[in-house]
Amino acid sequence: MATNYSVRYAVHPNDFTSYGTQKLRDEFLLDVLFTSGDINLVYTHYDRYIVGGVMPSSSPIKLDTIDPLKADYFLERRELGVINVGDPGIVKVGDTEYEIGYKEAIYVGRGEEEVSFHKNGIGQPLFYINSAPAHHAYPSKKVSQEDAEIVELGSLETSNHRIIRKLIVNSIVESCQLQMGMTSLKPGSVWNTMPAHVHDRRMEAYFYFEIPKGQTLSHFLGQPQETRHIWMQNNEAVLSPPWSIHCGAGTSSYTFIWGMAGENLDYGDMDGFSPNELR
Repeated sequence: MATNYSVRYAVHPNDFTSYGTQKLRDEFLLDVLFTSGDINLVYTHYDRYIVGGVMPSSSPIKLDTIDPLKADYFLERRELGVINVGDPGIVKVGDTEYEIGYKEAIYVGRGEEEVSFHKNGIGQPLFYINSAPAHHAYPSKKVSQEDAEIVELGSLETSNHRIIRKLIVNSIVESCQLQMGMTSLKPGSVWNTMPAHVHDRRMEAYFYFEIPKGQTLSHFLGQPQETRHIWMQNNEAVLSPPWSIHCGAGTSSYTFIWGMAGENLDYGDMDGFSPNELR
């Protein structure tokens, strides 16, 4: 078992405009999240957000601290959100075991010293995790699909008919700044988060999955008048700075997990842009 991590630094939007394909991928794409028996983490300088993946093998995997945190344990000054995108598994928090099924979530509050990830039988769970700094300890809580706050947006006519499931938001779970949820595209729709928006008071990360084999997706980022794109594959994530739009279009329907942190917990705090305003 290994805990692997890398660090991503903040990028100025003026510098961003000069990036070529590989530089964009190096700075914003997270393409290795799941390796057997490991925890893979990316510590970002966008609101000190952490994005990662856990793929338990035959032995449980403990969530250990990493050097950038300068903490005795991972959640000493942090909160954690976990969504399972694989077979059912177990997240153990202290002495309590939570069975987490496919597309179910768990919030783990600040101060929990012992967190570990386990298989549950012969299946292979894949735990996608986000973490943000926290100033207060809130109770840990499992969130099922039935617990989610559901919003339906878009239409097939505009190729963006989608279902949003808010899982870790302040109407369901008490948290300091972490929010997470899931958006599924209806068959025949390919555009997510369109019309696009910016929320300058929060950063965001997208994790794309359920992309069929042989298909792909283009994620768009940048300031509204100066955008770029990154081609992405299944089970990859991408960082979105506070100054950047975040939207995507696939060659098929798909699902993605959004996670964010920053100035507030107001889900609707955003500045929108109509499609014909983008450049």
